[in-house]
Amino acid sequence: MPFLEAVKLALATIRVQKLKSFFTLLGVTIGVMFLIAVVSIVEGMSKYVEEDFAGRLLGANTFTVRRFPWFGNNTTEAEWREWQRRPRVYYRDVALVRNALPPGTHYAVDSQEILWATAAYSRPRQVEAHAVDGDYFTIKKYDLSAGRAFTPQEMEIGSNVLVIGDEVAKFFFQDLSPVGRELRIGGIPYQVIGVVEHQGNLFGQSLDKLAIGPFNSPLHRLTNPRGDIDGLMVQAPNELMMNEAMETTREVLRGNRHLRPSERDNFVMETSASALVFFEKLKGTMTIVGTALPAIGLVVGGMVIMNIMLVAVAERTREIGIRKALGARRKDILNQFLVEAATLSTVGAIVGIVLGLVAAKVIESTTPLPAAVAPWSIVAATLLGTVVGIVSGVYPARRASSLDPIEALRQE
Repeated sequence: MPFLEAVKLALATIRVQKLKSFFTLLGVTIGVMFLIAVVSIVEGMSKYVEEDFAGRLLGANTFTVRRFPWFGNNTTEAEWREWQRRPRVYYRDVALVRNALPPGTHYAVDSQEILWATAAYSRPRQVEAHAVDGDYFTIKKYDLSAGRAFTPQEMEIGSNVLVIGDEVAKFFFQDLSPVGRELRIGGIPYQVIGVVEHQGNLFGQSLDKLAIGPFNSPLHRLTNPRGDIDGLMVQAPNELMMNEAMETTREVLRGNRHLRPSERDNFVMETSASALVFFEKLKGTMTIVGTALPAIGLVVGGMVIMNIMLVAVAERTREIGIRKALGARRKDILNQFLVEAATLSTVGAIVGIVLGLVAAKVIESTTPLPAAVAPWSIVAATLLGTVVGIVSGVYPARRASSLDPIEALRQE
């Protein structure tokens, strides 16, 4: 039987025997649906982390000097104890690094804490307070929708001024212009001078609950009462200069802390690449775990297809005998049933792909998880469905091809 004829026969079988075909395709459809949905979610999270997470929180060509890493470490107790013995990073360290940085680089100081804020127009609410210095708004790429950023003079003298996030502005100053109004943090009044443009969220966490003040203002005593800083950010124009700036910073800090050549750094310089290492491991684990269930579904689907094809062989014994009597070779019968099984499985895979894409979009719209369709997953799912059909149809096809034509013709 020609290939196209076998395909048409398989499709006709699906149309005529709708219920049996439904159960035949169900296992493959469910398996492929979960496979597409899982891969889409993992791929979406990967792009989300690489483009939004790394770009927004860490910045391009940027590294942050910290006491210990903030992102992506499976920390042992021994490592944690070693980190706690490390000296803190203080504001006085900033001047040493800043003076040694190559031309064209930007720096910023950041100390942050979740603090309660109050205003005359609303009830108290927690905000993400940042006491900053240097080129903070440049590195974070914060554009303002209203007002202005700090002046160098306000930074230097530590004026009680704030630039707030979009969510903070809407909550505390609903239907009012927040610029020029008062917001209290820790009981201390601050004047709002600007509003950052809407930033959205990362994994369901709002990026607009900001309250940014000069580091020299009283705000830094609330964010870091010990006087230290959470991080010193350095941004270079390109990756090559960033590596140069990192080596310069390492030399300055090691020299200031009197570390011998044999001693390890007692600080960390965190980049977007180092933060993404953990996610790459997590991505691999998620992919393996997430495809385990679809794999089981495909195995079950293959077994169902095999059983259905065995039933089809029994039902069509006389047909097989007539075909052999008319000159059909064993190879022709074998190919016929293999093509039918592969067609059934491929149709199930296509239906599963459509349902998987729909499921991924539903998850994206109802949860913080992002989704992105990976073209390779669609091709892989289609091929996988075809392979499952072929593998599942081998035994029934061989059984059909080995039937004796005389015995088959006697079958009623």
